[in-house]
This record gives sequence, C-alpha cells and structure tokens, in this order.
Amino acid sequence: MSRARTTAAPPLGPQRTTPARPLPAADPAWSADPYADALRAGRGPLFLRRADGWLLPLDVERWCAEPDPADLEVLGRCEGAVLDVGCGPGRLVAALGAQGRRALGVDVSEAAVAHTVRRGGRALRASVFDPLPGTGRWDTALLMDGNIGIGGDPAALLHRMARVLTAGGLLLAETVPYPDVDERVTVRVTGPHDTPGAPFPWARLGTPALLRRARACGWRAADRWSTDGRTFVALRAPATATAG
Repeated sequence: MSRARTTAAPPLGPQRTTPARPLPAADPAWSADPYADALRAGRGPLFLRRADGWLLPLDVERWCAEPDPADLEVLGRCEGAVLDVGCGPGRLVAALGAQGRRALGVDVSEAAVAHTVRRGGRALRASVFDPLPGTGRWDTALLMDGNIGIGGDPAALLHRMARVLTAGGLLLAETVPYPDVDERVTVRVTGPHDTPGAPFPWARLGTPALLRRARACGWRAADRWSTDGRTFVALRAPATATAG
C-alpha cells in the first residue's frame, strides 16, 4: 500500500445539496424512478438496457451493503484526499469517512447523494464534467462499479480526471472482468417491469482496453489486480494536466 501524500487536502465544505447549475441532458437517466426506487429499497433487479434489448444487471444489493473485501483492498490503496466519481449510495465514501479520511462523493442522482449523506458520507449532486470543489488537488479518484463508462467516451473521462487530480495523482478504476470487452453504447436504466428512462452514452472496458486508452492519454499504469472475480487498475495521472 502506498503512503498517503502530504499535499494539502481540498476543502470539502458542506457539499450536501443539489447545485443550481443544471446537469447535462443525458444525466437525468440516472435519476429516473427505477434507479432511485432501487436505491431506496436497497435491492434490484435493475438493469442497463441497450437498444438491441441486451440487459446488464446492476448490483444494487452490493452497492447498498457495507464494503466487501474487494472494496476494502481498493480503499487501502487510496492516498490523501479521495474523490469518488459516481459514488452511488455511498458505501466507499462513508467507509473512508469512518476511517477519518477526507472523501467526497459525486453523483448525478439525487437519491444516491441522499443515501450517501444518510450513511455519514459527504456527497455532491453533480456530473464529473461540472466544476468541482478542489479541482486539481485531489490525491486519489475512484471510478468503481464500471464508472469508467461515464459519458461513453473513456478518453474524455481520462482527460477530465487528469485535471481533477494532482499531477501524478492516483486513479483507481474497476474494469469489466472480461479482457476483450471494449464497447461504447447507448443505454437506459430500467427495472424488470418499468418503462426505461432516458437514453445516455456508456462504455464498458476490460483491463487491456483501459490500459491502451490510458497510455494514449499520458497516464502511467501503476498496478492491476483482481479480487473475488472483480478486476481493477491503478493509474498515475500525467505530470501536467491534459486538455479536457
């Protein structure tokens, strides 16, 4: 496990309410009723539905539970102040806070932010592409539970994360546990009987695909590992922030 950085932690402040700035048009899909209802219930079934009818199950029960061994290994690798992008119901933010760590969750879902705050974590309703507190001063960023797919453009997301983090900061990302996966799709959130929400772009990457894109964006691979069938990559941000 790496030692924590000594850079000044970004001030978090009382970041618990929805910002006045409207979210991008694609984001409200994550605030559609099926997702909010699943978080409130703490269980699914909940899916991402592709245009061709393909369904990706979403692991709501795990998201709403306490961190599992794979999560705890990721948390043990975190350095300094941590930004959890797409924090969902906040299991990781709350766990970091309980350890006395500085952590902030960011999610476009009002229900997810409310759930995180109830668990004792700090969270802000926003897109990662919005102006964020502490931009350029976060030591670690998390893209867990497939959140490397946010925005449907991994290169754009990696450029944005390079600007959010300190130079050489740490990105811990969860990848698809099938190495050949590399796709960009349009999906909707849906329950088993619900009308799907608004469409939005998404991406799914196995570890090799993420490493290829990261290298092209100036990131350095620091580690890769798997725990309990889940796969992860640690990346170091470019020494100088890239545009994006």
